[in-house]
Amino acid sequence: MELFADVSRVERAIESFIRYLAVERGLSDNYQLSTQRSLSDFASWCARARKVNPPSRGYGAAGPPSSRRSGTTAWRMVTLPMISEYLAEKKKAGLSAASIKLIVVALKIFFRFLAGKGEIERDPTEALSLPRIERYLPETLNEMQVEQLLNGIDTKLPLGLRDRAMVELLYASGLRISELANARLENFYPEEGTIRVIGKGNKTRIVPVGRKACEALACYLSTERPKLIKRRSGSEIFLSERGTKLTTVRIWQIVKEKARHAGLEKNIYPHLLRHSFATHLLSNGADLRIIQEMLGHADISTTQVYTHVDQQRLKAVHRRFHPRA
Repeated sequence: MELFADVSRVERAIESFIRYLAVERGLSDNYQLSTQRSLSDFASWCARARKVNPPSRGYGAAGPPSSRRSGTTAWRMVTLPMISEYLAEKKKAGLSAASIKLIVVALKIFFRFLAGKGEIERDPTEALSLPRIERYLPETLNEMQVEQLLNGIDTKLPLGLRDRAMVELLYASGLRISELANARLENFYPEEGTIRVIGKGNKTRIVPVGRKACEALACYLSTERPKLIKRRSGSEIFLSERGTKLTTVRIWQIVKEKARHAGLEKNIYPHLLRHSFATHLLSNGADLRIIQEMLGHADISTTQVYTHVDQQRLKAVHRRFHPRA
C-alpha cells in the first residue's frame, strides 16, 4: 500500500486543521496559506518517497481495514526519521534556515493538533527541535535620511499628497505594509492622533499618529482622495488612480520610486521605515515594552533586536568621534 495514496482524504485532514487555525486561533490568511502549502508539500513528498507494506497479520500500524485509506491513518504512519529526511532534503536543495523553521513549526502544530484530537497515538515531532537561525540586525535609515525621503516627495505632482501621506504614516506609526494597505477611514481618529490597525493574527491595536503625519493625511483626505473616489471605491484610506485599494506591491513600488527621486542610494522599502520607526523611538528613550505594543509584536524578544541596532549605532558614533576609539 502506497503511503498517502488517498490524496483527497489527506488534504481534507489538512483543510480541517487550517479551519482550526482560522476559527479558533484567529491566525492570518497568509499564515494559513503558508502552513497549508508546507503540509501539502510534505504529504506529496511522503507519497513519492515512501511505500508501506500492510502487515501480514492483524491490523498493525495500518489500523482496522475500514480506516486503512483514511487521511488519519496516513498521518499515523509518519515517523520522526521520515520528517528528518524530508527536512534534510529541503536543506540540501538550498532552503534557508528561516524557511525550514517555518516548515518545522507547521508540522509541529499540525501533529499536536492531531494528537490532541486522538487521531494519532503519538506526536512524531515531539523530539524535533527548531533550527537555529542566525539573527541579522535590521537595516534602518537615520533621521536625516528619513527627512530627505519625505522632503523629496513633490506634493504638487498628481498623487503627491497621497504618496507623502503614505510615507509619513509608515514612519510615524511603524505600520506593516499590509496594515497600511488595509487602513480604513473609520479607523483613523485625527482628533486623537491615533489609528486602529489589524495586524498579524487579526489582532487589533491602536497606534499613535504623529502631528506631521496627521497634517499630511488631512491634506490628502480633504483635497486629493475625493477626486480618486469611484463607484466601486471602499473606505480604505489610500486609493489608486482607479479608485480601488492600493495593493502592497504598488505601495512597495511607490516607496522605492520616491526614494530614487529623493536621491537616496540605499535600498529603501516599506519595512525599512518600520525598522527606522522602532530604532529612533528607542534611541530617544522610549520604553521597549511600549515599542513592542506599537509594533504589534506578540513576543518581546522580537522587539529586542532593536536594542542591538541601537548599540551598534552607539558604537559607530564612539568609533567616529572618540579620539582614542
